[in-house]
Amino acid sequence: MRSLHDLTLRSRRWSRALALALVLPLAGCATGDGQPDASPPAGAPTRAGGTASAAADVRAELRVDGRSRTYLLHRPASADGPRPLVIAFHGRGSHAAELREQSALEKAAGARGMLVAYPEGIDAGWGAGTAKTPQRPDPGLDVRFTEALIEHLVRTEQADPERVYVAGFSNGGSMALRIAAERPGLVAAAASVAGQLPTGAAAVEPTGAVPVMVVYGADDPVRPIGGWPSPPPDPKEPILPSRSARETAQAFAEAGGAGAPVTEKEKGYDRTVWRPRNASGPGAGAGAGAVQLLVVHGGGHTWPGSSFVPDKRLGPTSDALDATDTILDFFAAG
Repeated sequence: MRSLHDLTLRSRRWSRALALALVLPLAGCATGDGQPDASPPAGAPTRAGGTASAAADVRAELRVDGRSRTYLLHRPASADGPRPLVIAFHGRGSHAAELREQSALEKAAGARGMLVAYPEGIDAGWGAGTAKTPQRPDPGLDVRFTEALIEHLVRTEQADPERVYVAGFSNGGSMALRIAAERPGLVAAAASVAGQLPTGAAAVEPTGAVPVMVVYGADDPVRPIGGWPSPPPDPKEPILPSRSARETAQAFAEAGGAGAPVTEKEKGYDRTVWRPRNASGPGAGAGAGAVQLLVVHGGGHTWPGSSFVPDKRLGPTSDALDATDTILDFFAAG
């Protein structure tokens, strides 16, 4: 099997070109461990939460732990009142611009009045596990960055602190799961596409109740749906061992005190739902605190419903499920 580094090489080249093609303005710069600039440039977010001639899409920086971190921000057309916020983490070897293209989250979320922030990982990846590595000696760095970014957007962009959601693809999906596991009070819900909880020395354990959706291709050739307790070596950065997709969802269900799972057959995928023990009524399993696992038949290491596939070796992209709309509906129901 080719290494994850090999499989995503073309993806990295494409995302660099895409990032240049977007030509997004640099705005919203911040300094001093998450504190915004006293005099932001024209078009940057203001402290009151509005914008000074703000563009709908900006590339911005936030300084956290003495390091400047970059993110893409999409603002919805409407700027009235507190707005839901989605933090979307790209996959390993990828970049924010590629996830933006792959998921089209800002289009669907913008129509719902939601802010979407696509942060950039360090060296095109995320510290989704708790163990130190030579490449990531501080395993908590990305958790603190996410906390600071959320706080910054609540303060400057009218993000609603009660409606903050995290999502991601692959390594970014694992990062979203780590945030939900370790900071359940920070987010209202989380979703992962092709990402699982790390295990072994880097294990991440859910610590509280939070609605979580895991979307996984049954034929993922990069990260097997059954988990990867002993992944092969990678020349760029160690690949973290992982639980299976079902074990990942089960861990969140148990942390939230959910009941026994129920699996329903849908066209092109199976949906397994762990409902809260006190849930009742016909809509109780659609969201409302539930944990869900969606297994896409024949799906690869891809974003279901997407028209963008960075590399055919990642497997087929199913159109049986629109992962973006499904995730946003899940967030709204939770």
